[in-house]
Amino acid sequence: MYYDLIVNLFGTRGVKRNIKTDFIRGVIPPIVTVIDENERIDEEKMRRQVNFVIDGGVHGILAFGSNGEFYMVEEDEMKRGLRIILDETEGRVPVYFGMGTIKTRKCRELARMAAECGASGISVLQPMFLKPTEEELYRHFRFIAEAVPGTPVLLYNNPGRVGYSLTTSLVTRLADDVDNIVGIKDSSGDMTLTSEFVRLTKTGKKDFKVFGGKDTLIYGALAHGADGAIATTANMFPELVVSNL
Repeated sequence: MYYDLIVNLFGTRGVKRNIKTDFIRGVIPPIVTVIDENERIDEEKMRRQVNFVIDGGVHGILAFGSNGEFYMVEEDEMKRGLRIILDETEGRVPVYFGMGTIKTRKCRELARMAAECGASGISVLQPMFLKPTEEELYRHFRFIAEAVPGTPVLLYNNPGRVGYSLTTSLVTRLADDVDNIVGIKDSSGDMTLTSEFVRLTKTGKKDFKVFGGKDTLIYGALAHGADGAIATTANMFPELVVSNL
C-alpha cells in the first residue's frame, strides 16, 4: 500500500524496482551469428563461439545485437538461434536478446518470444529510417516493455545507425515510469552524453544500468560510472576486454 502511495505521489524515482537487476553488469559481447552457406545458423560453430566467450570470462551474451546482424536473420532462425545459445550457455551467464525492428507490434512479438524462450533480458534499438517524436519513442519503448513485465529491458541508443539519438529526458522518463526498463547501451560515442545518462539515472533509481557501446571508449565509460560494456571485440578477445574491469 505504501509503495503504491509513493509511486502515485512522486513516481518511481528513488524507489527500488520490483525486478531483479543485479546480474546485469560487466562485459557482454553482442555475439556473432555464425551463418552457413545456406544462410542458416551453423549450430556447431554457434555453440563453439558461445563457449569461447564464456571461457574468456564474459558476464553475459547478447544474441542478435547489431554485431549479430539481427536485420539479416529471419524470425524463425532468430528463435532457433536464441534456443541454441540458451541451451549451450546452460545458465553459466545471462543471455539477452536484441531487436531493432521498426514496427512496434513486431518488436512486442519478438520480446514475448524471447521471454518465453528464457532470455534473461531484451535490448531494443530505437526505430531506424524513421525519426519519431520523443512522445512516439516513449510510447514505442513502453508498449514493448509492458508486453514482458517480468523481463528486464535495456534501451539501445545508436544514433550512427538510425540517424538520431535518444535524449536524456526520454531515458530518465522511461527509467522512472516503466519498472522493467532497467538500463541503456549507449553507442553514441559521446562521452558527455554517456556520463549524463549515468548521472541522471543513478541519482534516482540506483539499479538503472548504463553500458558503454563503443569499444574504443570502454575505459572512459567505466570511469564515468558505467556498469559495463556491450563490446564487439569481446567476440575475439574476451580476456583482454574483461581485463578492463
